[in-house]
Amino acid sequence: MTAPSQPQKSTYDVIVIGAGIQGSFTAYHLAQRHKDTLLLEQFLLPHSRGSSHGQSRIIRSAYAQEYYSRMMPESFRLWRQLEAETGTTLYRQTGLVLLGPPGEPELEACRRNLGVDEVLGPAALAQRFPGFRLQAGQVAVVDTTAGVLFADRALRTVQEVFRRHGGTLRDGQKVLHIEPGPMVTVTTTAGVYKAPRIIITAGAWTGAFVEKLGLRLPLQPLRIDVCYWREKQPGSASLGSVSPCFLTLGLSQAPHGIYGLPSIEYPGLMKVSHHHGSPIDPEKRDQTSSSTPGPDIAILSSFISSYLPGLETQPALRETCLYTNTPDEDFILDRHPKFSNIVIGAGFSGHGFKLAPVVGKLLCELSLGEEPSYNMAHFTITRFPGVLRAAL
Repeated sequence: MTAPSQPQKSTYDVIVIGAGIQGSFTAYHLAQRHKDTLLLEQFLLPHSRGSSHGQSRIIRSAYAQEYYSRMMPESFRLWRQLEAETGTTLYRQTGLVLLGPPGEPELEACRRNLGVDEVLGPAALAQRFPGFRLQAGQVAVVDTTAGVLFADRALRTVQEVFRRHGGTLRDGQKVLHIEPGPMVTVTTTAGVYKAPRIIITAGAWTGAFVEKLGLRLPLQPLRIDVCYWREKQPGSASLGSVSPCFLTLGLSQAPHGIYGLPSIEYPGLMKVSHHHGSPIDPEKRDQTSSSTPGPDIAILSSFISSYLPGLETQPALRETCLYTNTPDEDFILDRHPKFSNIVIGAGFSGHGFKLAPVVGKLLCELSLGEEPSYNMAHFTITRFPGVLRAAL
């Protein structure tokens, strides 16, 4: 980051607002394309106020939606490219177990998109992964490509490479106003910047930004409890760092799905969380107490008791994260309907981190007026009726 004593440049080719994983990868792609890019972040880095912090995220090829599964080979390739460019390990392959009722549509779609024929029953799963106990009549599908992304390290690495390619990163600068025009003017708490194109990737704060630009996007920030559960026998070979990630689909005990990662972050603690949370104003996130167990904790405790008997049934540690969900849980990646030089990336709905290298590429292409590399029909703003207000 530029030292405070240096004079601040005010005009750029592109300004990216929000330095989470999506904005950082967008800025990275722009800098690789030799665009003079400013990446703005309202909080001092590193911080834990948004959706990109924490030590781990699942990366997987398994997707029920074909439009995401088509993107995953390139996403894996770009993650490996970043590893090679920096000599930094960002991914550990662990595999992923998808758990659900036989014939469950989403589970079957994942299996088809993976090109996998094998379906495991309770006995076969227990033999392959002793830590898991499927219930009678349920099945599992294994995604061998999947694993864990080291999230904090990944975010830091992509920002470092962005700067290495000539990009400018300014943190601690909250955006106060965006003035559309052929040259968009962005006013922050520390300066005024101009660029012919801007990209908004402000996570849970995106809704407030775009409302001032005449858009009412159906974005719902959610506060998520991220829970860690202690092994009953520390160092157990059946759980711990050797176990796969997992994801439930269509289980009646978990209507929104439960996911888990091996004990990579905290030795002896497995990360198991409900893919759901409580609506929240991101500005008031820290005012919400996490000391009282909520309904999600009861769902998780019951699930662990049945499916992961090697874990204690009360969480040893709880952290929080923000999701920003759309009604259909598909991303928004589109140009502003009225201001085509303002591009919006939002609504990653708790499953965007793994796809950030491709999302950044798509937002870069949209901003530069290029034909996007993938079909964008599922990511348009106009799929939601009535988002454009009559007047600013």
